[in-house]
Amino acid sequence: MTTRTPLLTLNNGVQMPALGLGVFQASPEDTTTAVEFALAYGYRLIDTAASYFNEREVGEGLRRSGIARDEVTLETKVWVSDYGYDATRHAFEKSVKKLGVQWLDLLLLHQPLPSRFDLTVQAYRALENLLADGQVRAIGVSNFMPDHLRRLLAETTVVPAVNQIEVHPFFQQSELQHLNAEHGIVTQAWSPIGGITSYRGGERRTFDDATILDIARQHGKSAAQVMLRWHLQEGRSAIPKSTKQARIAENFDVFDFELSRDQLNAINALDTGVRGGPDPDSITLETFRRVIPEA
Repeated sequence: MTTRTPLLTLNNGVQMPALGLGVFQASPEDTTTAVEFALAYGYRLIDTAASYFNEREVGEGLRRSGIARDEVTLETKVWVSDYGYDATRHAFEKSVKKLGVQWLDLLLLHQPLPSRFDLTVQAYRALENLLADGQVRAIGVSNFMPDHLRRLLAETTVVPAVNQIEVHPFFQQSELQHLNAEHGIVTQAWSPIGGITSYRGGERRTFDDATILDIARQHGKSAAQVMLRWHLQEGRSAIPKSTKQARIAENFDVFDFELSRDQLNAINALDTGVRGGPDPDSITLETFRRVIPEA
């Protein structure tokens, strides 16, 4: 794979760009143009999910870009409504058909399902078999907290390659990151620049934080660029979401400066421990069921 982005080596030897484009809450009409532009600009990792309802448009953006399929890491996620061995196998088929591809680079379980962890385990076993069959190159999880992760490891065979979780300067989940690292699991940050601190209406926004802004001024960079650089230097993957071309470009222009250890520590000290997204223990089929359409 040729890319300007540093590569992370997953625990099965597969390499993945550290920085990618996320398309959470991107409308179908905006997704295709965002993906096409991002790939033209140099991105080589695109993250989507069945429950985002824009996989088809991600695939169209890839085709319009003209970038070869094997040059792009495509990542998607199975929603809880499709958990269970057979249902998850079928969820894979729905996703690849919508994306218009033959295989996936990374397939994740989108959430733990604590009230039906038996279905979570069955779903993950389906991912293990897809991996063994060569239909996916790596498998993982998303939003799995320490208890969920330990239970999954005890009941399955393949250690997840990635755990995609909420991580930004105000919510860092250090214990979970350490557990991921102990098992060779890459931490991938969603809402990596704290967008959730803006659109959820919180009193504090990462983009307004004095420490981050001061570091940004020292480097002649934006707050977003400083936060993304923080993730990369701390060994995480990050998937910032935007549909605006200027922001997509800005988020990728983070390879020409380096934060000092003191600056990294200053950002680490901003953790409030306050989660912006839903508590993974609150996820149930009753409250989070979504019908994922056929391809």
